[in-house]
Amino acid sequence: MAREFDLIVLGAGAVGENVADRARAAGLEVAVVEHQLVGGECTFWACVPSKTLLRSGLARRAAQRVPGAAEAVTGALDADATFRRRDYWTSDWRDAGGVHWLTGIGAVLVRGHGRLAGERRVVVAPSDGGPEEELVARHAVAVCTGSDPVVPDIPGLADAEPWVSRDATSSHRVPGRLAIIGGGVVAVEMATAYAGLGSEVTMLVRSGLLGSLEPFAAEAVGEGLADLGVDVRFGVSARRVERSASGEVALELDDGSTLTADEVLVATGRRPRSTGIGLETAGLAPGAPIDVDDTLAATAVPVVDGSPWLYAAGDVVGRAEFTHQGKYQARAAGDVIGARALGRPVDAGRYGVHAATADHTAVPSVVFSDPEVGSVGLTSAEAAKQGLSVRTPEVPFSSVSGAGILADDYRGRARLVIDAERDVVVGATFVGQGVSELVQQATIAIVGEVPVSRLWHAVPAFPTLSEVWLRLLEADGRPEARA
Repeated sequence: MAREFDLIVLGAGAVGENVADRARAAGLEVAVVEHQLVGGECTFWACVPSKTLLRSGLARRAAQRVPGAAEAVTGALDADATFRRRDYWTSDWRDAGGVHWLTGIGAVLVRGHGRLAGERRVVVAPSDGGPEEELVARHAVAVCTGSDPVVPDIPGLADAEPWVSRDATSSHRVPGRLAIIGGGVVAVEMATAYAGLGSEVTMLVRSGLLGSLEPFAAEAVGEGLADLGVDVRFGVSARRVERSASGEVALELDDGSTLTADEVLVATGRRPRSTGIGLETAGLAPGAPIDVDDTLAATAVPVVDGSPWLYAAGDVVGRAEFTHQGKYQARAAGDVIGARALGRPVDAGRYGVHAATADHTAVPSVVFSDPEVGSVGLTSAEAAKQGLSVRTPEVPFSSVSGAGILADDYRGRARLVIDAERDVVVGATFVGQGVSELVQQATIAIVGEVPVSRLWHAVPAFPTLSEVWLRLLEADGRPEARA
């Protein structure tokens, strides 16, 4: 007989965990279906291992920028120690801790590949190869299956068995020569990590680096990659790829040259993981993002008994593909599902604008390159596209004592995008060592719609990087900034 639950969650990554947690807090019976590791992409193959791999090199270079410490840092980075630390933070790719947490909140873990089988029904093919099991949801099913890397259709590339992000973050060896196809966040971070570990890195960037960011940020990242010895080739693409019997990879480029590497990493984006999960049984198109409303309910799926029954959150909805944003959506979805299941009103003030507003006005992001880039909200170009009249005060971090104390010859810049009509910050970008910790300040200013006149009273401590806020306000107060 089919087992019944109030809510069935497909996917036990960070997003699925948060949906389950909030629904359990409302008292719902929850089953979570997962055929890989509980904790998902972020924990085992993305955020956690990538940032751990980056940290050793970033810490070494930070020490080298401070006299006294620089003299003590004389050796090369220890790759084996770096990998061991990464392995610790991924629990050696064992999910016992995640399972313990999930069952600890009272959710039921169902191991296997789950797929929709119609309205509020899920069929699970067990991981151990046993007979399929049917689960029935009394109220809702939440799809939290994440995304997969895109491998471009380049002749020979698939046969060459290229690295994708999972391979790069879980490797236990440093390729002597690493070719990277792509110029986005994964490409930049893995170039930074492996160049620091000793690889000879070449990036093939068809257009520009980090195209969604302010141009000055991308330029600074490019300079940082060059300082690490990374060969960034713009306007160049691979036309054919072949791996020889010896294991070398030859890339024939469209400029007529050939690049030889020991490994090639494909970092050309991701797509929603929405195939093979039965979306067609709910009238949705497999392979496409699941369109959702502000409560994370699937817009194209008819309601049942006056209430939505299919929800989705995270990368699979194709909005802001960040773990923190997916978890934010998940908390909203879990609360909404709980409220509707219990017949309680969905408070529009708390839930009604969770997904759409966050995706378009205050999505924080950090590129853990060297220098780092932290940003949130609109860029100057995005604000112009929306027709906003803006002021864009910009200052170098050399104007901040805390930056000079943090590192000799500190290089970096900061820019605010201010809506001149409302006199509130709508975007911010910071570039420099350690700027990731400045992003939340800007996020609060944007989400809270804090008037610029009030920000003058948010006095930054001295001497810290945060004093850049005072420099930015001073720059904004000059007549030329308001012209």
